[in-house]
Amino acid sequence: MTVEQIAEEALALPSEARALLADRLVESLDPAEDGLIRQLWMREARRRIDEVRSGSVKTISADEAFAQVRQAIAE
Repeated sequence: MTVEQIAEEALALPSEARALLADRLVESLDPAEDGLIRQLWMREARRRIDEVRSGSVKTISADEAFAQVRQAIAE
């Protein structure tokens, strides 16, 4: 089976199954690197939580965020 055939079959899966497959594939790349990436994302998440709690950033709804992204892409 070729990579292209596997990709075609994977893309035919329901979205939840595709997400699980994608997660497993990413995890298989380099477990040591995965730990570092998780650690860096945790640090970033904590930093962002601290910013929200301190009031130094303004949050917006997901709808507003997606609208801004769509507008930026359209420009």
